[in-house]
Amino acid sequence: MNNDNNTILGFDVNLICDFFLNTERQGPGSPEVTLKALSFIDNLTDKSLIADLGCGTGGQTMILAQHAPGKITGIDFFPGFIERFNKNAEKLNLQNRVKGIVGSMDDLSFEKDSLDLIWSEGAIYNIGFERGLKEWRNYLKPGGYLAVSESVWFTDHRPAEIHDFWMNAYTEIDTIPNKVVQIQKAGYIPVATFILPENCWTEHYYVPQAKAKEMFIKKYAGNKTAEKLMASICHEAELYSKYKEYYGYAFFIAKKINPFQG
Repeated sequence: MNNDNNTILGFDVNLICDFFLNTERQGPGSPEVTLKALSFIDNLTDKSLIADLGCGTGGQTMILAQHAPGKITGIDFFPGFIERFNKNAEKLNLQNRVKGIVGSMDDLSFEKDSLDLIWSEGAIYNIGFERGLKEWRNYLKPGGYLAVSESVWFTDHRPAEIHDFWMNAYTEIDTIPNKVVQIQKAGYIPVATFILPENCWTEHYYVPQAKAKEMFIKKYAGNKTAEKLMASICHEAELYSKYKEYYGYAFFIAKKINPFQG
């Protein structure tokens, strides 16, 4: 992501967000995966404070709220996502425990050492994995948990086409062992790591985009930039189908070490 001109892969962020506003998930994942990651976290009570960074419209947040105690604050920079997030919370009668606010994950307003859990599915790439690990740690209580999903290589070598695609999209993509080393060096105990199954990409991410694409194309009929964005999203899905044995998402659950000499 280029924060200087608010673009991702050359496309205006607001245009991308407008497309994803009509999807339940803004990245690969599933309710089952959210609950699996949650199963490794054992410090939550009714008084716990949880932040979901890059929450989008809150698909995963609502699953968290229905299965974990505590109060959850969702943070996303796109107002449309937050509006939908809060409507979703109200529909589920969760508005007393779950609140979305417009904000940036690189400029958080939480107090230092105040959060029991920081959650972020498919969003830490916006500021970079290592930067997120370092900066977000400041907001966790001693013994607090971090749970993030992140793009990873499954192999040390891969075809040039998919390698070049990811080097253009996100240079911090790396193998799982290297990511775990980064977690440990940043002052966490690696608690668990697992790969997201294929259906998190297909059934829960790419397939549901069909309806959103129809709405988007109708809204932006004749808009060449919108057409290019749709072509880019379709190309990404084609690449996954072709090269899914080489890359995917992994969930990383880690616990803050205190004190930490870094």
